[in-house]
Amino acid sequence: IKKTENSSSLNISKRKSYLGFGNTLFAQSNKTSNNFDLSIGVGSGVTSPSLAWTHNHGLGKKKNFKIGYGIRFNTFSGKNLEYSTAPANLTAKPETIDTFRVVSAKHNSITALINLQYSFGKKLDVGFNIDVVGLDFGKTITGTYISAGKSTQQSAAPTKNNLLLMGDNDRGLVNSEFYLKYWINSKMAIKAGASYIFTEYTTQNKLASNNDRFRNKSMIGLIGISFSPSK
Repeated sequence: IKKTENSSSLNISKRKSYLGFGNTLFAQSNKTSNNFDLSIGVGSGVTSPSLAWTHNHGLGKKKNFKIGYGIRFNTFSGKNLEYSTAPANLTAKPETIDTFRVVSAKHNSITALINLQYSFGKKLDVGFNIDVVGLDFGKTITGTYISAGKSTQQSAAPTKNNLLLMGDNDRGLVNSEFYLKYWINSKMAIKAGASYIFTEYTTQNKLASNNDRFRNKSMIGLIGISFSPSK
């Protein structure tokens, strides 16, 4: 009889352990989520589709605030755009700011991003994300360089290295999004907001003030969809 009682106690103890382990795994899975976003930004003469994956970690007791990281593929195209002197040490002085006009701009990039998000219940998310580091690639183009009232034709290509350094210290293509997401169900959401995107060309020649980098800043509307297999 004692053996039977001991065996039963051991089985109950094992079941509790398994249940406890399962609950721990379930709790851990609720702390994180993966999102796949397909978005498109549209503005005056500018179009910028993007595809992103983000891995978010819930913080706090209710896990409403989330911080995450991910990867984004950006494309950017625009017509008749003006690119201005990019380096921060030159943009502080109006007399050292020149213009590079591009009839047809095209950029493609792959970047790492960071994401901040707050969830209001299960239906509504408010968030912000921004590119941190990556690579930009595209074709060499010919644009019109304007300095001191004179213009010349110059060849340029997208600045290869993208790096977030804040403001005019940034390099290359840096995309940021302010967004709202409304979850239609547990897996799918619609997304709307704004995208603030920096793009940059590097000319083949060093020009006035020994500069070869020119930047365009575009604030555009944003719509998209989001899929989360683990929300």
